[in-house]
Amino acid sequence: MGTFSIWHWLIVLLIVVMVFGTKKLKNMGSDLGGAVKGFKDGMKEGGTKDEAAAPVAGQVTASTTAPEKTTIDVEAKTKS
Repeated sequence: MGTFSIWHWLIVLLIVVMVFGTKKLKNMGSDLGGAVKGFKDGMKEGGTKDEAAAPVAGQVTASTTAPEKTTIDVEAKTKS
């Protein structure tokens, strides 16, 4: 009873082809291949980008298009 023979897999393949059809299976295969290729390209680009160009999450950066706002310097004093 252990493993499936080649005949079991051929019957399963035949049923899958009958249910989905060859055109839909071909489209699913090409979509899956495109997704894997896009993932690999994304992983390659992720390591080569300049980290200084992208701001860190939570980091506030100065915008050159926004007008400058006046800031107030406040010194914190501890209560004794």
